[in-house]
Amino acid sequence: MANSEARSTGKTKKSSLEQLLNEQVANLNVLYVKLHNYHWYVKGSNFFRLHAKFEELYNEVSAQMDAIAERMLSLKWNPAASLKEYLELATIQEAGGKEEPQAMVQHLLEDLATLTEAYNEGIPLADKAEDNATSDLLTGYIGSLEKQMWMLRAYLD
Repeated sequence: MANSEARSTGKTKKSSLEQLLNEQVANLNVLYVKLHNYHWYVKGSNFFRLHAKFEELYNEVSAQMDAIAERMLSLKWNPAASLKEYLELATIQEAGGKEEPQAMVQHLLEDLATLTEAYNEGIPLADKAEDNATSDLLTGYIGSLEKQMWMLRAYLD
C-alpha cells in the first residue's frame, strides 16, 4: 500500500506506529477543516440535513484527533501540531471549495475509508508493541467510522 510504504520510508527513526498515528493526526486536522468548509458552503434542498451532519462529523473528528494526539504525548511522542505539518503528512485532500452536496458526501465516504484503513493497519502495530490502549482506541474509532460510512452511503442511495 502506498500509505504504508510512505510511513515506512521516513528519514527519522520513528516507530511505524508513531508514524501512522502522526499521519492520522494530520488527516483528522485536514478533514476537520474540510468538514467546516462543507458545513458552511453546502447548498440545496438537503442543506439542513447535511449542514447538521457535517457539524456532527467535525465534532467527532475533533475528538478523535485530540485523543490520538494525547495518546501520542502519553507515549512521549510528538504529534504534528502545525498546518504546515498537517499538509505535509496528510493523505486526505483539502476541500476544493466548489463541490456539490453529492460530491461532498462521496469525498467524505472516501476520507472515512482512508481513516478506517489506517486504523486497521495500526491495530496490529499496537498489538505487536503490546500497546493495548492504542489498539483499543483505534478499534473503537473503526466502529464509529463504519457507522458514519453506512449513513453516508444510505444518503447517496
